[in-house]
Order: sequence, then C-alpha cells, then structure tokens
Amino acid sequence: MDTKLHNQVAFINGGSRGIGAATARRLAREGAKVAIGYQSSGIAAEALVEEIRAAGGEAIAIRADAADAEALTRAIDRAAGHFGRLDILVNSAGVLRMGPVDTFTLADLDETLAVNVRAVFVAAKAAAAHMREGGRIINIGSTNAQRMPFAGGAAYAMSKAALVGLVKGLARDLGPRNITVNNVAPGPIDTDMNPAEGDFAASLHQLMALPRHGHADEVAAMVAYLAGPEAAFVTGADLLIDGGFAA
Repeated sequence: MDTKLHNQVAFINGGSRGIGAATARRLAREGAKVAIGYQSSGIAAEALVEEIRAAGGEAIAIRADAADAEALTRAIDRAAGHFGRLDILVNSAGVLRMGPVDTFTLADLDETLAVNVRAVFVAAKAAAAHMREGGRIINIGSTNAQRMPFAGGAAYAMSKAALVGLVKGLARDLGPRNITVNNVAPGPIDTDMNPAEGDFAASLHQLMALPRHGHADEVAAMVAYLAGPEAAFVTGADLLIDGGFAA
C-alpha cells in the first residue's frame, strides 16, 4: 500500500462497478479511506469493501441514489461523519441514454441531466461543506463532450459538455479554499456500459489514434493523480484519456 493519500477520506459516487470501482481500489491502495456510493449494486459494493479491507484498507458502502439530491447529500454527510472528515469526492455515477432527437423522450433527457449533471453539482456542494483546505473534487466526464461522431448521442454529449463549464465555475468558487475541481474525460473504456468486445467496439477503434478500448485502471490512475499532492496546481481542467478519440 502506498501512502500518498494516507489519512485522506474519499467518497466515490457510483463506486461499485467499472471506473468507480477501479478508482476505489486505486485510492485505497494509495492509503485513502474510501466510502463507496452505490444505487442498486449493493452486492458488488459490499464485495469491493471486503476486498479493500482484506488488502489492509478501510472502506464502507453507502446507498446513494444520484438522482435524489437529499439522499445523495445524506450519503456524503454519513461518509464524512463515519470517517471524521472528507477530502476527496469522485463523481463517477452516470447514465447513457441514446436515440435520435425525434424519438428521444423527455423522461430520458430528464434522467440524463439529473444523474450526469445535477447530481455532480449536488455532490460537490455537499462535499465542499465538509472539506478543509486542499480538498479534491473529480468528475468522470467524457470525450464525447469534445467529439460526438455518430447520431443519437446529443443528450449524453450535452450532459458531459455541461461538466466542462461546471468545473471551470466551481474551480473559481472553491479556489480561495485551495480546493481543486477537475474532470477526467475518458474515451471508450472496457466496462459493462461499453465493453471492448461489444457490437460497436470495432467502429469506435477506427476513430481512435490508439485503436483499443482503455482500461478502468488507466482512468483510475489519472483520478489518483488529481487526488494526490502532485496535482495541487491543477484545477478547472478537462483532462482527456481517450486514446486519441478526440484528436
């Protein structure tokens, strides 16, 4: 176990699977105490907690519906209360709803904005109330904020583009407290949402400078950098990790 994040406390919203789970493992390996927020994957979240504890780390799982502002705020408050502080927030929860504009429903639009945008603002506000100087807020954005090369992704791309503006504003708001706010913007990553062996994988690879899916651990490494002391001067940034998808 590394000690870069020794005695730091992280809340990871959407931390039970995919990029969120890889991030929980990485931050715990670097010494952070980790609260894993989940909505429906309780079994996976508890299994991850046990895995982290078996490796010598500290972790808890907390149910947190990202679309429910009050529930999400309570979960963050609970994490801070359990560990006595909160230093790092990672917003990894997200939904992907695709479809052409003429058939895309307002219900899907509302869910996309509620989880991908509103929940990020809610979580940042709740976490900042507990953070001391030097806190870190890190959002999982998307390269689709920069490039959406196929039809049906307008709402998703909009939701991720909104995070680019949000981090710039939050970085200004929280900068006087030495709290940094950044996006990590992945391209195609091998997860349940976008598997490397999926139907669209080959077509995605044709759009990339590095023709492969990325690994969740690669994204987690960038999150860990932003969470650590070496990134103290990085804020308001949207950092691509997309294999050249947007190049």
